[in-house]
Amino acid sequence: MPSSTPSRAPGWRIGSIRGIPIYLGRTWPLIAVVIVVTFGPQVTTVVPGLGNRGYLVALLYAILLLLSVLAHELSHAVVGQWCGYRVRQIMADLWGGHTAYDAEDGSPLSSALVSVVGPVSNGVLALLGWLLLPSVPDGVPRLLTIVFVWSNAFVAIFNVLPGLPLDGGFLVEAAVWKVSGSRPLGLLVAGWCGRVVTVLLVAGAIGWPLVHGHRPSLITVIWALFLAGFLWFGAGNAVARATAERLFARVRIADVLHPVCIADDQTLVAQVRPDIDAAVRDRTGRVWGLATASARRQIPAGQDRVLPLRAVARVQPDGWVCEVDDPNVDVTELVRSAQEAGEGVEHILVVDVGQRPLGVVSVAELGGALRRADGHA
Repeated sequence: MPSSTPSRAPGWRIGSIRGIPIYLGRTWPLIAVVIVVTFGPQVTTVVPGLGNRGYLVALLYAILLLLSVLAHELSHAVVGQWCGYRVRQIMADLWGGHTAYDAEDGSPLSSALVSVVGPVSNGVLALLGWLLLPSVPDGVPRLLTIVFVWSNAFVAIFNVLPGLPLDGGFLVEAAVWKVSGSRPLGLLVAGWCGRVVTVLLVAGAIGWPLVHGHRPSLITVIWALFLAGFLWFGAGNAVARATAERLFARVRIADVLHPVCIADDQTLVAQVRPDIDAAVRDRTGRVWGLATASARRQIPAGQDRVLPLRAVARVQPDGWVCEVDDPNVDVTELVRSAQEAGEGVEHILVVDVGQRPLGVVSVAELGGALRRADGHA
C-alpha cells in the first residue's frame, strides 16, 4: 500500500537509479546466511577440493540471487516511472525485494505493464546466461553461471504465479479490474488466488513426495515453508486491503464534510461566522490549526472581540490537509491522510486542487460513518 516516505532509512543505501534510492534491507543478511548454510555443503560435493571455500562460493550464490532480485525491481521502477508513477525506493530484504511507488492514478494497462516487466527481465537474464554457458570454463565459473541461469529462471517463473503478492497476482488484479471496473474487487480476487497458490506450493513441495512414499529433504521443507509464509502474509494483506477499500467506497467525502473557512491567525474570533469551524494560517500561508465553532463558543462574552483565532486554535499534525478533486468521491484519500497524520489527528481539512477549502471532517465521525456502512454501528 502506498505510504509516506519513512523518516529513517529502511536499510543500507547501496546506490540509486534515475533518482530512486536502492536499499539493502537489514534482514537480507539472514537469507544470505540461510543460503550459505544450506548450499555450502552441496558446493563442496559438486566441486571436490574446495573444502571450506565451498561456503564462499555459496555466498556468491546469495549475491547472484540478490543481483537477480535487484534487476527485477529495477525493471519495475523504470517502467513505473515511464507510466507516470512516483517511485520512492527499491528494497532488497528477507522477502526478496519490492519497489515502493504511488500508483493511485494508474490504470489496468499500466499496472499490468509494471508487473510483467519484472519476470520478463529475469527471463532475459536467464536466456543470456544460458547462451554464454558453453564458453564458460569448468569448475566454479561454470557452476556460478549455472546458478545465475537457474536463479533468474526461478525468479521469473515463481513471480508469474497467479496470486498476490507475486507479479502474476498483479496481472490477475489488472484483468479483474479491467473487466469489472473495480480495482478493489481485482485486489480481493488476486489476494485469494495468492492463498490458493500458497496451499498448492506447500502441497506440491511437501505433500507430493509423502503421497508417493518419499520423505522430502530438509532443504525442501525449509524453503517451501519460507516461501509459503511470504505468500500467505502478502495475500492476507491484499485481502484485508481490498476489504477496506470496498468499505471506503460506500462512504463519500461529502457525507461527512462540515463547513469551514480559512482565516489568518491574527483574525479576531468575533470576525468569523459563529456556526462554522475556522482553519487558521500563519503569515506564510501555512494552515497550522483549527478553531472549532464549539471551542469558540466557550469564550466568555465580550472576549471574542479581543481574542485572535490563534489563542483558541488547536495545533494540527502534519498531513492533516487532504487535497481531493471532487468531494463526491469515496473516503479513501481521507483515510490515507488520517493514517499519515498519526494517532493525534482529530480533524482533516479537505481542500480542492486550488487549495480552496471544501470542509472539515471529524476523524471520529468518519470512523462512525464507516462502521455504519459496514453494518456495525
